[in-house]
This record gives sequence, structure tokens and C-alpha cells, in this order.
Amino acid sequence: MTGPEHTETVLGPSVPTVSLVLAGTLEAIGAGAYVVDEQGCIVAANARAERLLGRSAEDLIGQDAHDLLHRGPQGEPLPRTQCAMRQAFHAGRTAQSDEDYFACGDGTLLRISWLITPYDVGGRDAGTLVVFHTPDHPQVSDPQPEPATRPLSELHRLALLAETTAQLTSTLDVDEALRRLVVLVLPRLADWAVIDLITERDEVWRTVVVHADGDTLTHHEDLQGPMPPIPEESPMPLSRALRGVASNLAGPQTYHGPPDSGIAVEQRRLFDVTGMQSAAIVPIRSTRAVLGALTLGRDGNQAPFTSVDLPLVEDIARRAGLAVDNARLYQRQRKVAETMQNHLLPQMPGVSGLQMTVRYLPAPDASQVGGDWYDAFPLSDASTALAIGDVVGHDLEAAAGMAQVRNMLRAYAWSQHEPPSRIVERLDEAIQHITDVDMATTIFARIEPADDGHWQLSWTNAGHPPPLLISRDGLAQYLTDGHGILLGTQTGTRRPDATAQLPPGSTLVLYTDGLIEAPRRTLDEGLNRLRQHAAALAHRPLASFTDQLLRRVRPAGNDDDVAVLALRIPGG
Repeated sequence: MTGPEHTETVLGPSVPTVSLVLAGTLEAIGAGAYVVDEQGCIVAANARAERLLGRSAEDLIGQDAHDLLHRGPQGEPLPRTQCAMRQAFHAGRTAQSDEDYFACGDGTLLRISWLITPYDVGGRDAGTLVVFHTPDHPQVSDPQPEPATRPLSELHRLALLAETTAQLTSTLDVDEALRRLVVLVLPRLADWAVIDLITERDEVWRTVVVHADGDTLTHHEDLQGPMPPIPEESPMPLSRALRGVASNLAGPQTYHGPPDSGIAVEQRRLFDVTGMQSAAIVPIRSTRAVLGALTLGRDGNQAPFTSVDLPLVEDIARRAGLAVDNARLYQRQRKVAETMQNHLLPQMPGVSGLQMTVRYLPAPDASQVGGDWYDAFPLSDASTALAIGDVVGHDLEAAAGMAQVRNMLRAYAWSQHEPPSRIVERLDEAIQHITDVDMATTIFARIEPADDGHWQLSWTNAGHPPPLLISRDGLAQYLTDGHGILLGTQTGTRRPDATAQLPPGSTLVLYTDGLIEAPRRTLDEGLNRLRQHAAALAHRPLASFTDQLLRRVRPAGNDDDVAVLALRIPGG
């Protein structure tokens, strides 16, 4: 939303909590699995782990994994210094063992094979994933095999799929999902990763071409860009993958014959430039459509892909497809919400000699729309109305309620030549009967020129944080008069009015509570912080004043939307 200068909007899709991410992820692993936190305590376990260990999730979660489970061959407690799993945990590295022992809930001993690996679930704290099963067949004993030269062990495959799910489901940004996908597969599975996506206009775009030289990833933007259309009948591997027909293996020789389509020409160029000698090409699908194709390529120093590798690459691409589809749906919803917000929050009127600016920042998880609002409009008596408010919630329902309240306030203010208190009393009575709004706060004010360069402000406050007035010399005070209860309480009490003289060069700030409220901070602390910074910024031009105030005062980790309306009296 833009005011006379601009309205700043900051997005931050909300990242799921660790427990929500792990709930579905661990169940998809075809072995026993649990995750421990940085102290080694179990934070989640899947159903197979419960069955193998004879312990319920309640018995596992919160317990130190080493003390609860790790045992020697005779069932004796295992000293931490002799526990290979514990050593790998502290070193933060991937390791595995073919033979160790866990203690079951009934006192018996379970012989296991295990793999342990660092596990990023998108939260602030690092986790560690443990995957284990009873060794019915030999496992690869090398703790860190070269995946590009030999097949992954079953435990490594399961751990990779679990990590893929956790990484890709914890973002709602397409570009970030693709970046994470590349990091997951390079250089673990291949030397090259190529991602072709089908846009919403059914065009193909080569979105990612990345080469891995050890742990160094190099993006080849010269190979990215628009691709020719998907041929309807072509038997070539990429064309088939983009149609969702099948996964295929390919090499340079695959595209050396006469090309049957423009895509075949681009594929020949890709193999020639990159030097790939072997590639696995699989569809990227969602539950609704084919979204593109993933190509993993290996150079001549690596063993070529075989049909045995395709199921793993397909599983990874399937998870990528769900992540991309969810991110696209979220971005589409965000765009719709942004358009809605642009229509709900008004342009500021031009008032001769009076500077005015507004800002709106949505809650990080609110898809660009919320219940906070501001308004300013001319009245029939030549004064100017100012309003700011907050309808409970920060979602589309709150935004719809906000629009109802704002529009009714405008109508009453224009048609009824009454003090602000009486206008808000009428509004309070109306919203109880003709809207779905349960509770809301607002400040409604009139401002008009007075004598000696002053302007007069008259207002009433319905449960809202008080206006802040800052003189040109940096004296800041809250206007605490005119305060009454919030809208929607149905008490029927009369509301007070208040008036104040605004001197030349002074700045008035109306704001919503998202600017000052934060967990583990009192309201007084937030108000004092706002006053301190507003006083320090009094000399700044109004647009800079407002921007800096938001950056300095809005609490880190804020989970509420914020609206600010600031105006400056001429002169001084």
C-alpha cells in the first residue's frame, strides 16, 4: 500500500515449528528414527521407533537419548567416552555403524545398525537425526561413502529423503526451495543440477544450472533462461519428463542425432558445454500437475547413473514438486492479499501546508493483509479527519472487518457534525449489530488551523495506544486525555473528548500496538522506547523520521502488523 510517499511492506513467511515439521517427516522414513536437540534430548520419534524400542513417544520425548537407549553388548550402561554415536553427535558429523545395542522398554536388548547426521529443520536450534533398524542384511560400513561412485546405503537414502522433506517444507519461497534442493543433491549425488520449471503460462524456463567442484557450487546463468515449448510426441528424455510421462537416463550421445525439437537443441548444448557424461532426468510433480524436470548430471570421473538410481532421484523430485507447488500457491495468495490491502488502505489527502505520511507493515505470517488500518479525509466543515485502529486478528477476516469499520466511520464523520466522541459512540453501536467484528480499538480525531501558526487537534480514544506529540526541539509527550474503552464491549458508556494545540514544527504520531508490544516486554517499556527514538529523530524530514522510527522501534520477532500515521505542522 502506498501513501503520498510510500508504504513499506515487509514479508516473512512464517517458518513452521520444529514439532510440526518433524511430525510428518519422521513417519515417512522406512526405519526407526528420532531427532535429538543440541543437548542430546529426544524431541521427536516416529511410530517405527516406538515399536522397535517398545517405548511410547511420551516415554522417549524429553529423555537423554544416550542415557535411555545406548548399551554395551551385554546390556551394560555404555560410557559416553566409548559411545561412537555420542562422539559423532558432539562432532556434528555424519557417521554410521553396523552393530550397536539399544535398550528396549521391556528390558531386552535390541541389536541395531544406525546412521546419525546433523538435521536442519529450519528453526533456530540445530538438531540431529538418528535412523536405525535391525540389521537383517549387511550395510555399507564406510561412514562417509562417495555417493557419486557407489549406491547410497539404505540408511543414507532414508536420511537424505528425510532431510529433503524437512528442508523443502520449511520454506514458502520458490527460489529458496530450489536453492536448498541444489545443496541437498550436490555434490552428494551428482556434479551438476539442472532445474527446468513450467511457468503458470505454460512456458518452460531453465531456472537453475549449478556445478559442484567439491563443496564449491557455481551457478551458470549463461545456460539459464527461456526454453522452447514442450513437444507433444517427442521420445527424448527431457521432453518426456516435462510431459510427466517417465523418468529417463541420458548422455551426450542421446542428443547427437538430428534434433526433433527446440528442446533437443538446447539439451545438446547443455551436454556439450557442461561435459556431463551421464544424467538422470525426472519429472517434478505436484498432486495437481507437472511443474518441471530435475536433471542430475555426472562428469567422466564419476560412475554413470543407472536405473537403480532413478527411484531415489524421483523421490527427491516429488518432494521438490510439493514444495514448489505450496510456495506458488502461497505467493499467489499473497499477491491477492496485497491487491486487497492496496484497495483497503487509502491514499492520503493533500492538506495545504500540512505534511502527512503513512506506513503499513503486515504481520510476518499474515500474507500481506491484516486488521490494522489508518485513514485521513477532508470533512465538510473544512477540517481534516484522522483515524487509526486495530481490529482483532491479522488475516483476511480481520481485514474485511477493518474495511467495514473504516467505511462506517467515514460515513458517520462526514454526515454527522458532532464531536469525535459522539461519532465513535455511533460507530460502536453500529458494529455490534451489522458487522462480524468482536473487538477493535481506534483513535478518531479532527485537525484544523488555529491561531499563531498552531493547529488544533480534538480526538477521542477507544482503547488505543495514545498519540505521541514531539516538538521541533525534541520534547515528546503522550496525549493521554480522551481515553475510553475499546469498541465492541457493549457497555453503552459515554466517551470523552480531548483537545490539544499542536505548535509549529511539531510532529504527531498515531500508531498501532504492533509498534510497541513484544513478548517479555512491558507496555511501558515499549512506550518509553518509542518516545526516546521519536525525540531523537525530531529533526529528520517526515518520511525519514517515519522510516527510521519503524526500523528502530518495531520489536525484533514482531508477530503483529503495524500501521503508522505521522503528520508535521508547518513552520518552526
